[in-house]
Amino acid sequence: MRHEIPTITDAESQVMAVLWDSAPRSSEEIVAELGETTDWHEKTIRSLLNRLLGKGAVSAERDGRRYLYSPLLTREQWQSSESRSLLDRVFGGRVAPLLAHFSTHEKLSKRDIAELRVLIDAIDRKER
Repeated sequence: MRHEIPTITDAESQVMAVLWDSAPRSSEEIVAELGETTDWHEKTIRSLLNRLLGKGAVSAERDGRRYLYSPLLTREQWQSSESRSLLDRVFGGRVAPLLAHFSTHEKLSKRDIAELRVLIDAIDRKER
């Protein structure tokens, strides 16, 4: 049975990013770090943590009088789920239209193009 990846909002993903960078972390540490990059109140951040707990994306372990939070969802699992969702919703589940969109509407650097060539060559070799 495949484990269902919870849907994470943009705000929740910022909390997850703090935990992916370093865990376990107390809510005070998370509040302090997000306070440097957002204008969120402590109560907002604690609400986001509780939502993530409810979704099963993070765990909380008692440490004396506080809780330490750790991610249960990896960054790679989240990225995979989000990219699949984008492909399905916007590009009918196909990668080629996504790349075509970026090639016509976004500036691809020479480095981006070289990296794409390497990926396509690797996929082609794998398919043989």
